[in-house]
Formats: sequence, structure tokens, C-alpha cells
Amino acid sequence: MMPDRAVALDDIERTSRPAIAASGICKTFTAKGRSFTALEDVSLTVPEGRFCSLIGPSGCGKSTLLRILADVLAPTGGEVSVFGETPTQARERRELGFVFQDPVLLPWRSALANTELPLQLAGWDRSRRREKAMELLQLVGLEGFEHSLPSELSGGMARRVAIARALTLDPKVLFLDEPFAGLDEIRRQQMNGELQRIWMETGTTALLVTHNVAEAVYLSDEVLVMGGRPGRILSTTYVPLARPRTVEAILEPEFVELQREVSTGLVAAVEAMRQ
Repeated sequence: MMPDRAVALDDIERTSRPAIAASGICKTFTAKGRSFTALEDVSLTVPEGRFCSLIGPSGCGKSTLLRILADVLAPTGGEVSVFGETPTQARERRELGFVFQDPVLLPWRSALANTELPLQLAGWDRSRRREKAMELLQLVGLEGFEHSLPSELSGGMARRVAIARALTLDPKVLFLDEPFAGLDEIRRQQMNGELQRIWMETGTTALLVTHNVAEAVYLSDEVLVMGGRPGRILSTTYVPLARPRTVEAILEPEFVELQREVSTGLVAAVEAMRQ
């Protein structure tokens, strides 16, 4: 059953367990004898079933934080849990899905075969994984394009395949690192609508990295603004808008005011980067 996404935010806070909990996260990179601290003392909690966004200036550590939470990178310090487990345990239990900025599709494999790949690696038999992949391609609106190669797909279609692939093992948490970067504004709005629909139908917890304020407000239950060197979370904007949200909603006064609040936080984040 599709979860009720119109529930009030305060009710979510009272009833949802943490999907992601991070405390005191630090990350230092060392290269050629020099060290650079990308993150320092970052803490956050993402309740189960929530859609959250990380937004901030380039270089503030958004993608680094996302990768730490998803067990792609190891933190230098601090603690992370995903449903009470370490990120490594969650990943090994196939509870995490990741969508990168580049769809990273294998050019010789069809949309169907690219979507099947995680299931193939997990040892699913051919008929079972094909049935699951077909179901997911239908979910992301690509019915009829199952046998198309990546070169035959538009940019938006390729990103839909990447989302379908990330959902193959029914992850509890879906991480998205600027999945719609480079798309024109109309296509981006369409993809945001599709992502909202997919998220509502699957009931997964989602954490998105984006540079787009309207995208962050449209998709999210809360928007976390990052900034500074080293990076840290500077402010949080809650988005108490009912779902499903429409493209027309971005013209509503409440939506415009939420964009203004996030934009004000971004101005502060840019200033923090200069200090």
C-alpha cells in the first residue's frame, strides 16, 4: 500500500524511526603529503519514509557526505547508522540504492539488461530478474523501451533506467547525487514529477544532493543547507506542502516563500565558504 504522504510533519517526527542517523562526521583527504578537511562535525537524522535534500555551494562537501552515508566512502571520524546498522551492514544486506549524476549505463546492454544487472550479480535466475526489471521499467515510465540501447535513449530516459536499476533490490534508502544535472528546465521538472511519483509508490527513504532550490523544495520534506570549509549543515527548512505536488505548485505563495528561505540559507552558506 502506498504510504500516506499528506501526513503532517510533526506526526512524522513522532511516529517515524530514524532511517539514517549521523553524529560528528568528519572527513579528511590526504594527497601528495597535504591534507584537506572536507567535512567537520556533521550530524543529521533522516526519519524513515522521508524525502530530504542536501543543497549548498559547490565544494561544500554535499556529495562527500552522501557517499559516507551510503558506504561509498569511509569517514575519518564520527558515527553513521542506517536503521540501527552500520552503512556497511546495510549495504551488504542490499538495503541501499545509489543513483549517480551520470547514469553509468553499459553501452552494449539494453535498458532491460542494464536494469537486470544488480539482480544478475545477486544470483537471481533469468526469468525472475527479467520479471522484476520489466516491472521497474514500467514503474519509471519506460514500457516499450526495454530493448533500447543507451545510445537510443534520451538523457531523461537514461536517468530513468539508472533509477530503475537502483530500485531493483528494493532498497530501504535511496541516495541520489544530482541525478538530473544537465537536463533542461522543462525536462528536469518532468523528471522531478516522475521521481516524486516513484518515491510515493515505493515508500523508500530518499536523500538527494542538488544545486537547484526549486527542485529541493518540490521534492523534499526537509531541505538541509550545507556550507563552509570544512563543510557542515548550516540550516534546515521544513516543507509542509501536501503531496502529490504539481508543477503549478511552484507558483503558489507558500512554495515561493519556502524557496526564499532556502535561498537565504544559501547566501549564508556562500559567505561561510569565503571565511
